[in-house]
Amino acid sequence: MRRATGPWTRLLTAMAFLFAVLGTADAQTRDRDGREIDLALVLAIDISGSVDVEEGKMQREGYVLALRDPAIVRAILGGQHGRIAVAYFEWADSFRQRQVMDWTLLDSEAAIRAFADQLAAMPIGRAMRTSIAGAMRFAVPLFDKMPWAADRLVLDISGDGPNNDGGLITEARDALLAKRITINGLPIMNDRPNTSGFPNDPDLDRYYEGCVIGGARSFYIVAHGFEQFQEAIRKKLLQEIADFAPEPRAGRQFAQTGDHAMGVRDPHGPGPGGHRRYDLGCDIGEKRSREFWQRRSFQ
Repeated sequence: MRRATGPWTRLLTAMAFLFAVLGTADAQTRDRDGREIDLALVLAIDISGSVDVEEGKMQREGYVLALRDPAIVRAILGGQHGRIAVAYFEWADSFRQRQVMDWTLLDSEAAIRAFADQLAAMPIGRAMRTSIAGAMRFAVPLFDKMPWAADRLVLDISGDGPNNDGGLITEARDALLAKRITINGLPIMNDRPNTSGFPNDPDLDRYYEGCVIGGARSFYIVAHGFEQFQEAIRKKLLQEIADFAPEPRAGRQFAQTGDHAMGVRDPHGPGPGGHRRYDLGCDIGEKRSREFWQRRSFQ
């Protein structure tokens, strides 16, 4: 029996070795073809009526300079696969989202520099109202058409006000979480009067914590005014790309659990991961907007 099974054993061993070699070669081929990436990152930028022309330029410049930062470049090229993919769009009301930069593979210093240069040259849009929910819904098909296999999917939303258009933000957030897309935030705490006279939100950071962010290792970092936007976006991009835990003062991080119910969510309920709920309710932007325009109509 030992003599009879010997050839079979040698054959099976040879076949196993062959499959292992082919599997390794296939993995190396996929790696060379750039199909696998460390991160697919969508940058969603607020251009609503509360953002004036100067503030819009500050936001754009903040992203451009951050992408040119040597630390960001090292983080992009220093991951397991040494490359990420980035897309960039601007958003305002529920029907106003403008794709500024489609998915671009950043796999070299030259590619990163070219992306930053092209972004800097693109025009900056302007529109009214604030639909974070609309931005979230716009991001879903972007991720669906992303042509690479990403270890992580992240939507990065920056803005200076709560959702006030386009349906409940919690429903839009749940749709992203169901696809395992992490949502990070950069609330801009701004005391400058906006162009329409709409009041600023002193607790926008708490709103982003309770109503916007969600998913695995989600976090937010506050920019105290547009002047600090550049440093805030640099910190956030470093954290997103390198996927490390934030410093206590840099932001808050929450792990996703299974407590985000699908369907209609109570706007006063807790956020995903069980982190602190926003006591005023995630529909506070809609309420404040209705009250504001009602007062304006009677003046």
